[in-house]
Amino acid sequence: MRVWTYAYEGKLLTKRVCASLGGRMKHLLKVNSVSPRPSIFTRSQPFSVASVCQCQQTFISFLMASSSQDFSQFGISKEEKDKLVEELIRYMLFKTHGSSGCPVKRDELTRLVTKNYQKHNFSTYVINEAREKLSSIFGYEMRELHRSIPSSKTQARLSQQSVADAKSYILISQLPSDVYEKYVVDADTAHLSGFTFAVISIVYLAGGKMPEENLWSQIKKMGLSDDDKSHPVLGNIKQALELIVQQRYLQKDKVNGPEGSTVYYELAERALDGPISERIKEYTSQIVKDNISMAAS
Repeated sequence: MRVWTYAYEGKLLTKRVCASLGGRMKHLLKVNSVSPRPSIFTRSQPFSVASVCQCQQTFISFLMASSSQDFSQFGISKEEKDKLVEELIRYMLFKTHGSSGCPVKRDELTRLVTKNYQKHNFSTYVINEAREKLSSIFGYEMRELHRSIPSSKTQARLSQQSVADAKSYILISQLPSDVYEKYVVDADTAHLSGFTFAVISIVYLAGGKMPEENLWSQIKKMGLSDDDKSHPVLGNIKQALELIVQQRYLQKDKVNGPEGSTVYYELAERALDGPISERIKEYTSQIVKDNISMAAS
């Protein structure tokens, strides 16, 4: 795999982060001329992983140097604060890449800060600055998600650990959709996105929740089987469905009843988030309209 960084209107977007030694960076060469950002990357050329990281760190440091935010209340130097912000940015980029886009828990980011600094609210300050830099430098929105609770457990008392895990973050490209699809979308993984969208649409049409048996019945109508471990495109189908759960588009809930226990799949916070939810509604509405038109003809 390779390192691909795109500059678009003064923003840098890392597609695959530090993926192989001696990788090659490819750039959209023209950065918005009115942008105050320095054009560090001016042409495509080979970079080692070390030089890629050095370039990114130089760019981050340049922007941080212009910040006039007063953080003296925390009793640390600007250099220490900037180093923490850079570390958190790197963690978000690499963790997102390495976990196939699974949300990063806020508790993980907080521990990066508080392992050496116990100042009150300092972790919040560092996280917020990292979110700002991810947007201005890399072209990513670091969107905060609040973990949804299965409907069968909404009346249950949340444990202290559940509260700690309630917030997480995902990275969303801020590139226009046409630019993103043309230059960023990886054809090798696009099928997984299609499978994900189809599955969460099925659950949405079922009212946002459905038994595992019913979901697999619908998936089988797409020509996929739960015992297929070597599908030519999706690989292990059960693992592909489990990845959707890990990415927090769906959540599994085991409910005990008089006839035994039943596993349900329910929409999770990522599928309920505004942009995804609206796309699902538009997609399913269009399918219904098309079916009506076909029936009428």
